[in-house]
Amino acid sequence: MKLYKQSSNNTHRRDDDVINIHSGSGGSPYHSKTLKHARSLPRSINYIFREQRLLFILVGILIGSTFFILQPTLSRIAPNEASRFTTSVSNSNSNNHNQRTARTLGSQTGRVPVGIGRRRLRIVVTGGAGFVGSHLVDKLIDRGDEVIVIDNFFTGRKNNVVHHFGNPRFELIRHDVVEPILLEVDQIYHLACPASPVHYKYNPVKTIISLLISDFIHDCDIYKTNVMGTLNMLGLAKRVGARFLLTSTSEVYGDPLEHPQKETYWGNVNPIGERSCYDEGKRTAETLAMDYHRGADVEVRIARIFNTYGPRMCLDDGRVVSNFVAQAIRKLPMTVYGDGKQTRSFQYVSDLVNGLVALMEGEHVGPFNLGNPGEFSMLELAEVVKEVIDSSATIEFRPNTADDPHMRKPDISKAKELLNWEPKISLREGLPHMVSDFQNRILNEDEGKQA
Repeated sequence: MKLYKQSSNNTHRRDDDVINIHSGSGGSPYHSKTLKHARSLPRSINYIFREQRLLFILVGILIGSTFFILQPTLSRIAPNEASRFTTSVSNSNSNNHNQRTARTLGSQTGRVPVGIGRRRLRIVVTGGAGFVGSHLVDKLIDRGDEVIVIDNFFTGRKNNVVHHFGNPRFELIRHDVVEPILLEVDQIYHLACPASPVHYKYNPVKTIISLLISDFIHDCDIYKTNVMGTLNMLGLAKRVGARFLLTSTSEVYGDPLEHPQKETYWGNVNPIGERSCYDEGKRTAETLAMDYHRGADVEVRIARIFNTYGPRMCLDDGRVVSNFVAQAIRKLPMTVYGDGKQTRSFQYVSDLVNGLVALMEGEHVGPFNLGNPGEFSMLELAEVVKEVIDSSATIEFRPNTADDPHMRKPDISKAKELLNWEPKISLREGLPHMVSDFQNRILNEDEGKQA
């Protein structure tokens, strides 16, 4: 057949090529396949140079490998923090938040190449338009995170966060935490609750729980700021795998029989007193947080906050520092209830914010006392206010209020050891900043009334 002959001819032609090559070289014979590979090599090189995309890919892989392997690591978290975090992630009992964070948070898992830095977190701050919450928002925004503020403006003010309007990393949602909300976040700072006696005594039922059930009522309205708000935020943390921080209070110790108060002290609380709606509400919130931690593997942090002062406090919220400062500026007598020998500890707001962030970023559940162990009687506090504002300010004594604790001072040794935190600003250093803020606001308030 013609096809066979053609194939045969081709075979003879290839054999002749081999013989000719052998005779011409004077060396050992080549095989035709060897020649084929030798000739195909330049073609491959030419192909690579013609197809520049492939060349760029190879060069990019080489540069990228060199960059990631040889460059040093930059992390905003201290090495001991990173090692503790990595250990906790590898632990078999790590919860969903740790596993999720280990996959995504370069800042907490050790190796972060130059130029990348820590991963931006998406954080919810409930009560973020309030006194403490707004200062916390400032810190989180300054370090580069995305912050969602949830506030119903019962005690919060838009003016506290107005300087963040227009920032693409800031979002403000008017919402009451007693109603559920669904967001995708990494961390939840739960600060939403009236913290001043004026506010929680004004509406004690909503502060803890209001349950209206009657044979004649078809709807059951449950208003829980401490309880239902905490429950909703814990539910959100469980659904999205977020870390949850509860801001509790030194009020859980009631009128303490132990001084100073350690976190192991269970307290001496009057469950039917005027302050009990706040005290017991926070105790219940702590219980809920620990139940979610133990039963649902939600990663929680609990802070017990002692008296805090600073700019953006409500002018007339009933707390002793704001009362004294506002009264002295307005040339009114400073009201001291009882004999003035009751003692409190006062921390500046920036110290508290640093403590909250240290607790959230740390690996310990708590609870932790966050307060300044410097102890002042009410009369001593009044004297400091007079030094800063007006030495001629007067004091007016009034009958003591019900359930007023006789003394309050935190033992912060646990926070110093495990969080490496302690307050830095003394009362005499921090009070002038608060006074300046109050003077501006009271002046604007007076001008507004005159207009």
